[in-house]
Amino acid sequence: MKRQYTEEHARAGLEAALPPIETWENQYPGYEIEILMPEFTSVCPKTGLPDHGEITLRYVPDTLCLELKSLKMYTLAYRNLGIFQENIVNRFLRDVVAAAKPVSATVTGVFAPRGGLRTKVTAVWSKSRGRR
Repeated sequence: MKRQYTEEHARAGLEAALPPIETWENQYPGYEIEILMPEFTSVCPKTGLPDHGEITLRYVPDTLCLELKSLKMYTLAYRNLGIFQENIVNRFLRDVVAAAKPVSATVTGVFAPRGGLRTKVTAVWSKSRGRR
């Protein structure tokens, strides 16, 4: 049987240019921020069909907080990007950590069912442990 998914499909979108996520100086220690993005869309790199889902970002800021308008522009850039759901969540986490250098961060993506299967992907990072 011929393999249908290629390495090119697997890596699609991982290094695509996306708008920068801006930050501002945090004023308080020891609290968590949760941001819900209920209308997230992207494109399957294999089929070209749209993917829909909800992305939830939870993070404990250190010295920087994420600026929401730039985060929205970053999120909207996925709309036409071919990228697998698993890679969306991990790329999102990587970019948030690079921008804000939080104490910890968790990104969860819950994607609309395809063929009767709903996908939930969670990626976690903390300063003390790195990726988990």
